[in-house]
Amino acid sequence: MKFPETGKKAPKFTLLDQNQNKVSLADYLGKNVVIYFYPKASTPGCTVQACGIRDSKRVFDKLNTVVIGISPDAPRRLINFTEKQDLNFTLLSDEDHAVAESYGVWGEKKFMGRVFDGIHRTTFIVDTKGILRHVMAKVKTKTHHEDVVQYIENNLI
Repeated sequence: MKFPETGKKAPKFTLLDQNQNKVSLADYLGKNVVIYFYPKASTPGCTVQACGIRDSKRVFDKLNTVVIGISPDAPRRLINFTEKQDLNFTLLSDEDHAVAESYGVWGEKKFMGRVFDGIHRTTFIVDTKGILRHVMAKVKTKTHHEDVVQYIENNLI
């Protein structure tokens, strides 16, 4: 996997959100953007990660930061996840995994003796000008929200 280069413009994208509205990275110029890729909505690790972000919304707002979650799930699955977990941020559907590929997070995975292609849990932090500032390749679902906040406070504020 090859991630986009930090210090350069983050790869552009436009995808459908959980409400089937088109959302583009460019919509968020002027704000820090946390783009986190996760394998599948409503799975245990992804739920822990999403709920941590949900519970940190006020902190992200104070840091002029929006959070976007991207998975290969269809919008209907995302709306179910959003409603069931009372999520308060945008989830995007990347069904053909084209955006995941452009960010270098789509590739071979191994789970329980099975080999398959899928999303590697990875987070990208983009500044207010659309420049990729940081890649978090090793994400801990339980502390993800805290790790992201700490990076933004120490490097972008």
